[in-house]
Amino acid sequence: MAATTDTLGIGEVSARTGLGVHALRFYEREGLLVGPVHRTSGGRRRYSALDVDWLLICVKLRESGMPLADLKRFADLVRQGPGNEAERFHLLDTHRQRVDAQIAALEECRSVITWKVGIYADHLARGEADGLWDPTGRPGTPLKILNDDYWCTT
Repeated sequence: MAATTDTLGIGEVSARTGLGVHALRFYEREGLLVGPVHRTSGGRRRYSALDVDWLLICVKLRESGMPLADLKRFADLVRQGPGNEAERFHLLDTHRQRVDAQIAALEECRSVITWKVGIYADHLARGEADGLWDPTGRPGTPLKILNDDYWCTT
């Protein structure tokens, strides 16, 4: 019975990883784990600390947008063991580049939002919020082009 004291049930793993029990079963079914999930004599899943560590990596890869197919390929490579590190590196580096591009796009979005918040804050502080943005094109709400991408009515 010592094996069950060193392992975790599916509910405990769910709590530690943030993955629901259905997601954990899906990960197992789709071959996204690097080792087999052991079972009790009653058929209940038992996970090791290594399984939890791997799942935490998987969670971050998925949260950052790694496609399931890439995650599955990565798990396959890890299961194969030494000798494919260059392929693992390429897969992870490609994903990192996608994440970097997403971060850059989000930073650009944040910059535009910050700029607009500043305009609204300034106008509201001066009590001059009328006509900040009027998409109806009513007279008295001219648009000023700041550059090729952004407009404002100030």
